[in-house]
This record gives sequence, C-alpha cells and structure tokens, in this order.
Amino acid sequence: MKRRFRLIPLLMGTMACCALMQGQQSAPSLQRRGADEFPVIHTEARLVVLDIVVTDGQGHPVTGLKPGDFKLFEDGRPQTLKSFEEHAPADPATAARAMAAMSAKLPPNTFTNYTPVAASGAANIILLDALDTPVEAQMYLREQMIDYMKTVPPGMPIAIFQLDTQMHMVQGLTTDPAELRAAVNGKRDRPVLSPLLGGPATPGYVRERMRRDILTQALQGLARYLAAFPGRKNLIWFTGALPISLYGDGPLSPFPDVTSFLEEFNKTTDVLTLNRIAVYPIDARGLRVDPRFSAANSGIGRGRGDGFTRRAFQQGYLDDVAATTGGKAFYNTNGLKNTIAEIVDTGSHYYTVSYTPTNSNWDGKYRRLKVTTVREGLHLQYRKGYYARVDERARQQHIAANAEGQAGADDAAMQASMQMGAVAPTQIGFAAKITPAETVTKDAANAPAGKGNYLSEKLRKKGYRNYAIRYAINANDLQLMPTPDLTAYHGRIQLVAVLYDSQGQRMNSDMGELPLDIDKATYEQVERSGLVTGMTIAVPVKGDYFLRLGVRDMQTGRIGALEVPMDRVKAGS
Repeated sequence: MKRRFRLIPLLMGTMACCALMQGQQSAPSLQRRGADEFPVIHTEARLVVLDIVVTDGQGHPVTGLKPGDFKLFEDGRPQTLKSFEEHAPADPATAARAMAAMSAKLPPNTFTNYTPVAASGAANIILLDALDTPVEAQMYLREQMIDYMKTVPPGMPIAIFQLDTQMHMVQGLTTDPAELRAAVNGKRDRPVLSPLLGGPATPGYVRERMRRDILTQALQGLARYLAAFPGRKNLIWFTGALPISLYGDGPLSPFPDVTSFLEEFNKTTDVLTLNRIAVYPIDARGLRVDPRFSAANSGIGRGRGDGFTRRAFQQGYLDDVAATTGGKAFYNTNGLKNTIAEIVDTGSHYYTVSYTPTNSNWDGKYRRLKVTTVREGLHLQYRKGYYARVDERARQQHIAANAEGQAGADDAAMQASMQMGAVAPTQIGFAAKITPAETVTKDAANAPAGKGNYLSEKLRKKGYRNYAIRYAINANDLQLMPTPDLTAYHGRIQLVAVLYDSQGQRMNSDMGELPLDIDKATYEQVERSGLVTGMTIAVPVKGDYFLRLGVRDMQTGRIGALEVPMDRVKAGS
C-alpha cells in the first residue's frame, strides 16, 4: 500500500551520521542550471583500465615497481601508459582507528548502509555457491571459513554472500573482524534450494536453464552492491561445478563490459560496471581422487572415465574464467582457509594502469592483452582481453526503452533489493535511527488494525510495539531537478520498510512516496546536511525479526537498502 510521507523540517540536528556518508562514491553533481541555459559539449577519450597483480617465485606480492618496469601490448601492438598507481591494503592500525571512530559517531539505535572501506586497497567478496556445491562440501567449507575469520586482521575489507535460489548477503563489506566472525558463526547462511534443480524427473536442459537464470539474476544483484565501491574487487567463488554453457562461444567471461552486460541481462536500468572484478573460482569439493584409481573401480588403468573427463573440462573452464577476469582458479585442495588467505593477500596488492588504445576502431571485436615486466622471475596476473564495444549504443538503447518497461524494471530491482538477506545496494547512502515505543500495544479480538499496521490479528492480540524510523538520506545521491529560474527543485523518492521473521516470511510492511518540492534555500541546506524523513512500523514483541529498509530515487532508479536485526534495537536508547 502506498502512502505519502512528509519531509521532516529538522535537518540532521539529532543525527550526525550522514556526515559519515560523505566519503562514499556519489552520483554526478546535481544540475544547477536550466537545461537550455548553456550549450552541451561532448568530448570523449577511451581509456582501458587494467589491474595487475605481481607475485614472486614464492607467491608473495611484489611492491615498489615503477611504470618503466612494465610493457603492455594490445593485439601485439605496444601501448603507452597514461596512468600508473600502486595499491595496498589499508594499514591495520589506521583501519582499526577508523572503525572505532565510526562506531563512536553513530548514536544509539542508529544504523547505516555506508561501509568505510579504504579506496586504495581491494574489496574481497566471498561467494558460497550452494546452488552447485554438495552439502558435505558446504559443511567443511563453513568450518574452514570460521577458522579463517579467527585470523583476519583489521583493515581488510571482506563481504560474504551465499547463492542458492537467489543471492543472499551474509555480511556486507566490513573491515571489522568481529562482524565477520559473528556472520560465519551465525545462522544466516542456510541455503534454500528448489527441488526442481535436483529432481530426477526434471530434464537436464531445464535444470541447466534454471541454474543459468538464477546465476544471471544473482550477478545483477551483486553488481548493484559492488557498483558503489571503487577499485579492484576479488570475487572468491566457492563452487562445486560451473554451468559451462553459460558463457557461450569465444573468450570466457562471466563479467563482460557494460554493453554486453546490458544486452545479456535484459538491458538493466542502471549502468553498472563489472570490469574490475577478478574471479577466483575454487572447487569447494576439495581434493578428489581420479576415478581410474578409486578402490571402487576394478578397472584400473582402463583409460579416462566420463567422470575424469568432465572434471578435466570443469577445471579447464575454471582456469579460463579466472584468466579472463584477472583472477586464479584453485582445485584439488583441502586447505580452503589457506586459499582464502592467499587470495586476499595477493589480490589486495596490485597495480592499476590505463592507456588509450592505438586502435581507435571500436568494432566490438575481442582484443587480447599482454603485459610483461623487465624483472625476471615475477608472475603477472591480469585479465587477458576485452571487447571493444561502444557504450553509446547501450546508452541509447537504455534511453529509448519505453517508460512502462523502464518502470517495471525499476520496480523489479527494488523488489529484489528488499528481500531478506539479499544484496543491499548502496547507490543511495542513508542512515536510519530506529526508536521503539515505550509501551506495548495489544489489540482486542476483531479490532481493526491501526493505520499502516498489517500484522496478522493473531500477532496484534499477543502484543506489538511501534517503531519510529527516521531516515537521513545523502542528498548528493539523489537527482533533484531545478526549475528554469533556479528558485525551486523537484524530485520524488520512495521509502519501503519490510519486516521479516527468522524464516524469511514477511510479517509487516509499509511503502510510500515522498514528493520533493523545495525552495533554493532548503535545497542548499539539504545538499549540505542530508534529507530527513520518517515512517513507523509495528513489530511483534515476541520472536526474532529483521527489518529491511529501502530508499529509491524515482527519477533515476538508484536504490539504497539496509537490513537491521531487531534484537540490536534497544529500548530506552
């Protein structure tokens, strides 16, 4: 049900937390002039950005290299570097101080989707693929994850996701080891799989298509989450198999450039870039015995069995996916926690170079890259090529999409973002102060529910508490359009709150739109301090619940979301 909310006149007087979000990557600067006031001049310079991980003979990161230590070739032709930058993880002591400062600034019962991740290092995303990993392997992987999180130092940004019938966020990007340990020791990573995926009555091609569709939608959600973070992203993908037919012909890449991403994923409404995600596929099944030498196989030495052949192909495809994106594949190892540590260490030390290709014909063909170094004994890890596609075509297709289809895509993205445990997009940064009512309310039998309260009658009779939610939204992430005389600004945002129980069932929800019609003075104040508005939701007194909060800019489709376990909201704070 849609309702209209009002703009709270108080602008950040009681909530200083929006200042924490000022360092987050924001939308382009808000337009301050009329559309026809100045002519628009279009210029473009196509740059190819490449991340390079360099290790020595022992697999340790190599630091201190200079631009002259590298030579870069595109389709065999030497290229001139336009920029060169070395990256390393944030200093643990500095990161720990930043985390402590952030925690100190947040008022009680205040939560934010801003993640303090240093831009100089790499973000590490651990993806637990329950879709294609045997249950026994998942159990062992969980033990290895718990062991690894005991040793992770402060300052190392890590996120944890799980893929089953959809992508779930177990823990968003954080540099706090305590949060990571709490996440892997919790109960949020319980996979839910459709029986159709493994049912013997389901044809193989149907299961393959289902897996492909699930993975496609999951990557869209992951893309929305990662779009807010600059720099390199190391995707540590634990899986038991790879849907080979997903990637089609030609050089393999589950993360093509923006144009291909829009085309293959139904012309996604937000232009998201995934070309700086390095994939590290890991066979979660661990060390596996060649079936030719299994004790259960009496025909030792007969040649390659079907299982061996399939596994060999799977490993080859894991290698291809990793090489294409600049990562590295791992298989036939039981030391999964050591593998995570190796990837995080080496993948967080890297060099970023850029160049303007000498071949200016952007014909959509695949171009192969080669990087060498003048120093001997070093190993270079980088993506091996890219498609020379023109982003303008994708942009025009996006603009030309009919309004109804666009709105439907935006609605679908918002709905996906509001699922419990789903990837929480941070395209709009915001904080929320959640204040519980002092008294518990119990409705009499057959009494009508209060306005905006959609709890079942059974739960209302047992007792509930109203929670006031005050949003503080980073206005720089919104698009507010000026009038021709610049005296007023207009926009529209949507607010959504959904309450889930511990099993992921919706218990209550509220949704409304807030039209923004503000004068110039208010606009300047909102731009500096943030936009504050609010809503209320009823939560049963007994039980474990999770509150999912969302903000959407109706002009651009940009989304921000946040999930709060209600046991973290303390009465009287």
